[in-house]
Amino acid sequence: MDHSGHGMNMDLPPFTLGRGLELSADPFFLISCLVALALYGFGVVRLVRRGDKWPVGRTISFVAGVLTILLVMCTKLNDYGMVMFSVHMVQHMIISMLSPILILMGAPITLALRALPVAARRGHKGPREWLLWFLHSRYMRIITHPAFTIPLFIASLYALYFTPIFDTLMESKVGHIGMMVHFLAVGLVFFWPIMGVDPGPHRPGYIMRMLELFAGMPFHAFFGIALMMASEPMIGTYKNPPASLGIDALADQSAAGGIAWAFSEVPSVLVLLALLFQWYRSDQRQARRTDRAADRDGDKELEAYNAYLASLAARGR
Repeated sequence: MDHSGHGMNMDLPPFTLGRGLELSADPFFLISCLVALALYGFGVVRLVRRGDKWPVGRTISFVAGVLTILLVMCTKLNDYGMVMFSVHMVQHMIISMLSPILILMGAPITLALRALPVAARRGHKGPREWLLWFLHSRYMRIITHPAFTIPLFIASLYALYFTPIFDTLMESKVGHIGMMVHFLAVGLVFFWPIMGVDPGPHRPGYIMRMLELFAGMPFHAFFGIALMMASEPMIGTYKNPPASLGIDALADQSAAGGIAWAFSEVPSVLVLLALLFQWYRSDQRQARRTDRAADRDGDKELEAYNAYLASLAARGR
């Protein structure tokens, strides 16, 4: 069986950063990313034109998230990822852990809910109403629940790489695209309930979110260690790298394991910092609401006390 990367030219030069970033666009991801950027930009412009504000930081985060997908799927990195396990693992880690975090911090669903028009007639559903229905559907409650997201996050590593599924997907361009889309989707549904800004059907307290975050990370780290400690190449696709690359398959697999192990730490820190910041902001908002309620109650008590004094004075007269 040929695991050389669905028909691409195997006469590749040694990988260097300058050559690796040449444009080699995957049409599916190129078009999808450009459409996503266009829709997001349209939503922001729509809000600004009607006098509403949209945080610049959210726009920057979303654009950065989409650009990371373009980086790994629409440059030479994607070509090298077909024949080098280490480069593929860089793609996997970025598109499943870094890209989703940046995209979710851009709050695209919140932007859509604010930018989409409300249905013209009562009882009818427009795009905004259908989006709200979907967000609160039973399907969304299932796929955002930790009982689903954590096992899916773990299975996407072990069930994919340690079975023939990976080699089968890598035999065709459609299979490879489907696998990368799966990585992105898994990252989005895993991190959305934990640190996403957008509203969702499953949003536990901050302590539970932290537990959900750290529940999957040890399995992720152990996956990387298993690759690093293996005594022979485990993935058929990468057992025979092109001679022009001058790399050893086992050493390349060990490097891939090191990337997977190390990359589990960086997103965890980013998400933890985002969670702590959200928690702080939530407490600040709650404190302001409490202060306003206390001020209102104090005003009512003062009014009642003044009325009582006035009644005593009237009785005295």
